[in-house]
Amino acid sequence: MLQQQARDWWKIERPKFRVVTSQLVLDEASIGDPIAAATRLAMLHDIDLIPTDSRIEVIADELISRSLMPAKARLDAFHVATAAVGGLQFLLTQNCRHIANGHTLSRVYKALEELGFPNVLIYTPAVFLEDDENDTESNT
Repeated sequence: MLQQQARDWWKIERPKFRVVTSQLVLDEASIGDPIAAATRLAMLHDIDLIPTDSRIEVIADELISRSLMPAKARLDAFHVATAAVGGLQFLLTQNCRHIANGHTLSRVYKALEELGFPNVLIYTPAVFLEDDENDTESNT
């Protein structure tokens, strides 16, 4: 289901946005089954990279020190920090355990605001797709 939602997002929503990625995403996309990894990397091929920044590690460590993400999820904290420091409007993720977690998300937003990065919104592909479904329903 999550993989299908991600494919649907790429097909339906991606053209509406300027999409960027990070080296961390590219590194993760290259792991696993070689055929699946090649497919993921091909999807990311022409997407601009967010520049690395020394503040990313500081923000990620702060999210962990505030118990907003466990130490074992340090890479997830790096995803959030990269989006925040990169000035992104949205971070799209399928990771509801540590990133788009309804139990901690409001505290993550508060921490990012306190750290000077108030603008990133964290969503799953389903959130965007639900908006399209609602728009379609209201137009009929």
